[in-house]
Amino acid sequence: MRAVLRTTIRRFVRDRRGNIAVIFALACVPLITAVGCAVDYSRATQMQAKLQAAADAASVGAVAKASPAFKAAGSMNSDGAIPEGVTDARNIFNANVANLTGYTLDSVTPTVVKNGSTVSSTVTFSGTIKTMFLGVIGKTALTVTGTSKATASMPLYVDFYLLLDNSPSMGVAATPADVTKLVNATTGSSFKPNDQCAFACHDYNDSNNYYNLAKSIGVTTRIDVLRSATQSLMDTAAASQTYSNQFRMAIYDFGAESKTIGLRALFALSSNLSSAKTAAGNIDLMGVYGNNDKYTKDQDTPFSTIFPAINNEIPNPGSGKSNAPLKYLFFVSDGVADESNTGCLKPLSGSSRCQSPLNASLCKTMKDRGVKVAVLYTTYLALPTNHWYKKWIDPFNAGPYGPSPNSEIAQNMQSCASPGLYFEVSPTEGIADAMNALFKKAVADARISG
Repeated sequence: MRAVLRTTIRRFVRDRRGNIAVIFALACVPLITAVGCAVDYSRATQMQAKLQAAADAASVGAVAKASPAFKAAGSMNSDGAIPEGVTDARNIFNANVANLTGYTLDSVTPTVVKNGSTVSSTVTFSGTIKTMFLGVIGKTALTVTGTSKATASMPLYVDFYLLLDNSPSMGVAATPADVTKLVNATTGSSFKPNDQCAFACHDYNDSNNYYNLAKSIGVTTRIDVLRSATQSLMDTAAASQTYSNQFRMAIYDFGAESKTIGLRALFALSSNLSSAKTAAGNIDLMGVYGNNDKYTKDQDTPFSTIFPAINNEIPNPGSGKSNAPLKYLFFVSDGVADESNTGCLKPLSGSSRCQSPLNASLCKTMKDRGVKVAVLYTTYLALPTNHWYKKWIDPFNAGPYGPSPNSEIAQNMQSCASPGLYFEVSPTEGIADAMNALFKKAVADARISG
């Protein structure tokens, strides 16, 4: 028995199979702690991501174009905090976490400020999440924090001074089809036999003038297209602006008639674009007084006096703030001067009359003081049946009998424009579309240069 007992005891002492349970029991403590940590930290990471998303929405929304802060910044003449933005950011954050549970929000701190032409927002937050497993090691909560920042560039304020050529040459039929229609109406007819004229001259001394004829037979002239295009431009400006008074417009032409020729204000500078559109409806062809007009001798496009006059109307440009807007001249013309000018680029022989391309140096004075010059050149279409055109205009329009890439008219008009702000368009392509496109380019240029 003793031998058996000793054998049994020795076998029990040597047996290690029962240690597995002990080892497993001891191993469960760190294992459960590790799994618990993973679960708690995963919950915290998910919650932090949701709170961060709410902060991102708040910071971006607070500086959106339609936000209270963005609108308030437009009326601020100095830099500083924007209380409306702080309230808006907080509201956006709260709305995004309204249905979020399982955490305690300790703080959310939005700041929204204007600095120069930039509106910036920062949203910081801090919250705590109760742990499920980490409590066994004494950690009952986890803290989550985050920050989100967003910036937006404010649109700049711009004053546009529209200088619209309404001289008699803008009475030319607008398209080749209209040119042919008017020429046919003045050829071999009882109206004015064999005149073959494509100019709808607005002659006060002639009740049968071509201005009235063009209207009666449905011919569209360049001035008609310019009128409707200018009205369309006001709609584009109204739709493009962020602030109700961001764009102001002034409209000028060369005068109602040769008797009072000179810069004329059709609409004084104003942010009321609806009224500007109404005023644009009054754009019309300059009236003259017969052949060899008694007031101007048919010299009705006086660029050398019009440009200095419009230059005097435009104050020095500012930085683009509401109280210091940028200044743009928006010039629309067929680009040919007709005036008494001894300094003419292309003088008529034996005469002081100047009928030649625009002298681009007239634009330089404005550009030198920071005024941007946007130029829309309405291509001077060929008038092959018109003797005056063939003799005096076509030589620098680089025919034969039609505009070409070498046209001095186009080159000088482009030289007048500030870089990137030149547009040439044939009336058949749509002056309205061209004016709107040039306006959008000017606004984009204002943002870049500002």
